[in-house]
This record gives sequence, C-alpha cells and structure tokens, in this order.
Amino acid sequence: MLCMVLMRKVTVIVDKNINCELPKNFPLNTTAAFLKEQAAGCSAFVIGEAGLLNALYDVGITMNDVNPDYVIVGEGRSYSLDTLTQATNLVLKGAKLIGANSDVSGPIENGIAPACRALIAPIEMATGTKAYFCGKPNPLMMRTGLNMLGCHSAEAVMVGDRMDTDVISGMESGMSTVLVLSGCSTKDTLKMYAYRPTMVLNGVGDIPARAKSKAE
Repeated sequence: MLCMVLMRKVTVIVDKNINCELPKNFPLNTTAAFLKEQAAGCSAFVIGEAGLLNALYDVGITMNDVNPDYVIVGEGRSYSLDTLTQATNLVLKGAKLIGANSDVSGPIENGIAPACRALIAPIEMATGTKAYFCGKPNPLMMRTGLNMLGCHSAEAVMVGDRMDTDVISGMESGMSTVLVLSGCSTKDTLKMYAYRPTMVLNGVGDIPARAKSKAE
C-alpha cells in the first residue's frame, strides 16, 4: 500500500512535470533562514564555502572574526588548523556554535571525505559545547523546504542516500522516503537501523521508470 501511494506521488510529479526544484544551496539557505528568524542582524565567524557565505549575506548577517554572535561551520577548503583554533577560541569567548548539516561523511570520487558533523566535532570537544545543526535530520530543514515548495508533507517524497540523515528526516517529517544506494548507505548498513525507507532503489535515475511501471 505504501509503495503504491509513493508511486502515485512520484507519478504526478513526473507526468505533470511539476517544478520541484529548490535552490542549489538550499541546506545553506536553511541555516541562514534559521539565523534570520532567531537573531536578525547578528554577526558570524564562518568556516565554509562561498555558497554558505552568500546565503548569510543575503539575509543580513555580517562576517565577524573578532567577537561574533555565532560560529558557523559548513564544509570546504577554508577548514584548517588555523580556522579551527580561531573558531574554538571564539566559542570559548561566548559565540554560539552552529553546524550547517550533521552528515559525518560524504562520498567523493576516490572514497569518503569527512563532512560537517566530523569537522565540527573538534570544536565541540575542545570547548565542551554542543553544536546546533540546522540541516538534516533536523525537521527544520524539511519544513523550510516544504514551505518553499508550497506543499504538505503528505504530498512530498524525501529521496536520499543516507539512512541516518535523509531517510530519518523525511520519515519524522511525515514524508514517504526513498533510499538510493548510490551514496553512503548500502543494503548491508540498512540492516543496522530500526526504521526503514518506503522504498529502496539503486539510484535516482530509477525513479521515473519505477513510478510509471507502478502506475500502469
């Protein structure tokens, strides 16, 4: 039954060519939107790429490496021992610690790379401070996305390649979920979790054909 409901949802998207695109830096927009609501006009010391910086600038958050309100950690090449040390000391002086997402690792061409959750861990350990993560699996990100798309969770499908962030965030937000085996989670690691996705596919390219075959 769940499979059929999911396929009807995806079929509607495929057949009607519904525009369901979010901005490319949507996870970063979630962080910016959170800070705009919580502390409009605040300042931040940021470890991250241009996408994160631009999203923060767009909502009026200023960069500050002396006495910021927040230390925000994303991902990217600006992460180094120097920036890590600076961020640690700013948190010790009172800056609040924010993570753009809670992925521990992510796939790259030649293996796995540490992601935001792993990169922010040394700051947490050195300061005794727990970071607040704006991205998955925080329902905040799902609600922000649904609001941007103008749809209800019952009308949405969460597709992702991680059980510990993608699938659980969709499930806890009331969405159907599709796990694709093209990233970190595999059929073997799937067995480790108490929860299950609505459907498992090899990759996102399988979705349109699977949707049409189920609808026929």
